[in-house]
Amino acid sequence: MKDILEKLEHRRGHARLGGGKKRIDAQHKRGKLTARERIALLLDRNSFEEFDMFVEHRCDEFGMAQTSTVNGRTVFVFAKDFTVFGGSLSETHALKMTKIQDMALRARAPIIGLFDAGGARIQEGVAALGGYGEVFKRNVIASGVIPQISVIMGPCAGGDVYSPAMTDFIFMVEGTSYMFVTGPDVVKTVTNEVVTAEELGGAGVHTTRSGIADGAYANDVECLLQMRRLIDFLPANNADGVPEWPSFDDADREDRSLDTLVPENPNKPYDMKELILKVVDEPTPRARRRASCGSATRSGFPSSPSSTCPDSCRAPRRNTAG
Repeated sequence: MKDILEKLEHRRGHARLGGGKKRIDAQHKRGKLTARERIALLLDRNSFEEFDMFVEHRCDEFGMAQTSTVNGRTVFVFAKDFTVFGGSLSETHALKMTKIQDMALRARAPIIGLFDAGGARIQEGVAALGGYGEVFKRNVIASGVIPQISVIMGPCAGGDVYSPAMTDFIFMVEGTSYMFVTGPDVVKTVTNEVVTAEELGGAGVHTTRSGIADGAYANDVECLLQMRRLIDFLPANNADGVPEWPSFDDADREDRSLDTLVPENPNKPYDMKELILKVVDEPTPRARRRASCGSATRSGFPSSPSSTCPDSCRAPRRNTAG
């Protein structure tokens, strides 16, 4: 029995290495964490249970999927491992993803996807593409039922962009994450247009122009810590009430400045952000170029203030998210 347990632990150690130390070091040099490091930072310590650790592609392991808790609340998570075949999706990898999606739906709990991959594994052809079809199907079934959060943490294309586009929230990491249907090389081949990855699908493009992403963060660590905070504002599912949090803001307080903050002249601009800050308990604004939107609490209950802003109070071009 001891020999069996030793072999099991050896296999676990091999699986945890993903693509090997050399590729892990390369990931760190790019300023990115590995899939397992991201999961460890996102989830409560010692709370996750990994599924199908030894499931293999026709050649090697891919990604990971598990159930865990964030701030004591049950969540389901899957992460793409860029150190293994660039995180590309295989048939067996798709089965792991759909399994965790099904479990999240049955448990009526939020699901978080950490994306760092380049789409389907071409060597598997239709089998890999069919796997994406099953993932998309579950994105649609879960829509409006449980919160679906996508975090883009590397260069993503193809199916690893289509699936996040169908989820409720999309967040990116500045300088290291990209979302596009096809990359700059394909664009150059087809249209003869030279474009950089950042110009084609970087965080700046999708948070200030296309509106696809809800926000961007400076690095992996900040992004994942803010995802932990976001979970605190969300209900577990469409039949569950929103969480209530302690509030130090007196619900009966009066702020006389609100009487004059909004001018009588409808053509006169005023600062929407100041208005939001005076009304809510604690905001987490996500500033767009001409709008303020985000999450906050009022009397301890989550709310989502949203407002447009005149030209005179446009947000800075560089988007921030809280």
